[in-house]
Amino acid sequence: QVLIIFSHSNLTMARFTTSAVALVLFAASCDAFAPARGRAFSRTSPLSMSAVDTSLYTFTKSEEIFAEAQTLMPGGVSSPVRAFKSVGGNPVVFEKVKGAHSWDVDGNEYIDYVGTWGPAIIGHADDVVLDAVKATMDKGTSFGAPCALENELAKMVIDAVPSVDMVRFTNSGTEACMGMIRLCRAHTGREKVIKFEGCYHGHADSFLVQAGSGVATLGLPDSPGVPASATAATLCATYNDLASVEAIFEANKDEIAGLILEPVVGNSGFIKPTKEFLEGLRALATKHGAVLVFDEVMTGFRVSYGGAQEYFGVTPDLTTMGKVIGGGLPVGAYGGTKEIMEQVAPAGPMYQAGTLSGNPLAMTAGIETLKRLRDTEGAYAELERKGQKLIDGIVERGKKHGHAVTGGCAGGMFGFFFNEGPVNNFSDAAKSDAEKFGRWHRMMLERGVYLAPSTYEAGFMSLAHTDEDVDKTLAIADEVMALL
Repeated sequence: QVLIIFSHSNLTMARFTTSAVALVLFAASCDAFAPARGRAFSRTSPLSMSAVDTSLYTFTKSEEIFAEAQTLMPGGVSSPVRAFKSVGGNPVVFEKVKGAHSWDVDGNEYIDYVGTWGPAIIGHADDVVLDAVKATMDKGTSFGAPCALENELAKMVIDAVPSVDMVRFTNSGTEACMGMIRLCRAHTGREKVIKFEGCYHGHADSFLVQAGSGVATLGLPDSPGVPASATAATLCATYNDLASVEAIFEANKDEIAGLILEPVVGNSGFIKPTKEFLEGLRALATKHGAVLVFDEVMTGFRVSYGGAQEYFGVTPDLTTMGKVIGGGLPVGAYGGTKEIMEQVAPAGPMYQAGTLSGNPLAMTAGIETLKRLRDTEGAYAELERKGQKLIDGIVERGKKHGHAVTGGCAGGMFGFFFNEGPVNNFSDAAKSDAEKFGRWHRMMLERGVYLAPSTYEAGFMSLAHTDEDVDKTLAIADEVMALL
């Protein structure tokens, strides 16, 4: 018999996989038959460190808190995808975040590629941003009145985003998209809009048609409670397929108010457009007198400082934004040409309002975040380098172990599918092995890598991620790919 004794200081690290325990027992038994040479396991021996490195996380406190949450909130969460429904198991409950890392209530540390779903592009809880927000907070959390900080952030957005001459701040991406679609209709005097299968533009009624994101994650074609009249004027085309768009325009001559899309899809997983597709949309919108809208809530200041429209060199008429421009606080915005934006109240007749819109805390966090992005030389090249390194490594390791894997990257945004590829639209994405992704997600989570809990969500790189973070992620990915 073999007795393994851990010192008290090592006890909290004794969380082993079955294979790790077997390795320890095997080594110890071998040592029993070897000549005496001191302790079989020193605290710093390679073997003991290997055992610790392959330990799996446990989630006792997270399970307890989530069990209670399910009695208090629908599904136990405040936003559906957080519930881990499509990947199995229960979500972990976070306690704190910093830089590129997050910690749950059980003390487990993760390399975090969700980044609060995109805003944390310079890293979580950045000291400069926190100090600025704390200083602003001393003056009040909300004014409900004009604030000089709104001017400052507005000027930064206008300077950066090619399509924006004027901007209206809101409190979320959904709210920005609600204002945007109303503005398209007010400007053109038309009702119908074209969106794309798998593109998500918030949870307003008229957009919950083949919407991707949480709707796709949960397998809901649409949402109950949305009246047929709310979606009757919403027409769906196929992403990266100009012919499908042209056919809708031809069938609805002089009736289309707006053509709306995610210029890089992040809510059906990561799907990159061709530049020719975006250029074709620009030409079709102009030809038919429709407003071309890039929903850059996710891609704005994420794939480049000027968003996807700068990245691809195609300028829309209107742009929606969110996430990064609030630096981690609730925010949204829509902006465009002066001609269109001056129709928004009180300059014009199209009404939209918000109690907390332009609040000083969100404006401050946004300003400091954009300053860092603007002033950091090569920021976006570095984001894309690390993102491409991660995706190339995941794809390489997946194929090495016999899995069909494809993926891509743009700026600080990335994603991959268990799919032979290429993935050019939602229909392609839906052919991916979601069951395998669920097992992959849980195994990566148990080893300290926090990824979006759905095959239909993109991932996010930050300036705070290091090559060491990426290398560690790929080492864990190699182990997991071998076990899938």
